[in-house]
Amino acid sequence: MKTAYRLSVLAAAMASMGAGFLATSTAQTPDDRMVRPPEATIYRDAGYRGPAVFIGEAKPNLGLAWPVNSIRVPNGRWELCERTRYRGTCRTVDRDTPMLNNILRGITVQSIRPVGSDGGGGWQPPANDQVARGNFAEFHTQPSERNYRVLACARGAATANCAAQAADNWCRSIGWNGSAREHMETVGGRVYLADVLCVRSGY
Repeated sequence: MKTAYRLSVLAAAMASMGAGFLATSTAQTPDDRMVRPPEATIYRDAGYRGPAVFIGEAKPNLGLAWPVNSIRVPNGRWELCERTRYRGTCRTVDRDTPMLNNILRGITVQSIRPVGSDGGGGWQPPANDQVARGNFAEFHTQPSERNYRVLACARGAATANCAAQAADNWCRSIGWNGSAREHMETVGGRVYLADVLCVRSGY
């Protein structure tokens, strides 16, 4: 029943939105396929010298025995905190910084995470959502929350049923009644909602 309804709603939405809907639904930008996860390398000494630690994911407890004086950031934005589990004084760095302090004694860093973390140590790519709105439906290429992609399934495997529920919940969060159509897209090993058609009528 839901599948038949989705097909009928999709056909109606495409007719109401016209060519603009079709152009939006198939639009791709080069950045869509070139999103890279955040990376950073922290160094004990200024000028990227001395012992170094590569960071490719959130680290709630670094266990460093030395202060951090410099950092290289090829990708992403990183939050550096003086205590474990991202507590205490924190600062955000989004570029190579040869000296993190004004004097050569560095800063204490015991936890570090990419800005955009999903709270469980994972990374969410920024969204580049393209939207087409009609009278009875709204199409989103990359649903987002706080400008980051929405997981197809927050817990467990990303099944079609879980994605449908996530899409329904997301559509309701932006004022629609639910999702009539959704897809999944894998980026960086994680599965996100894509091409979601939110509808106003019952589903």
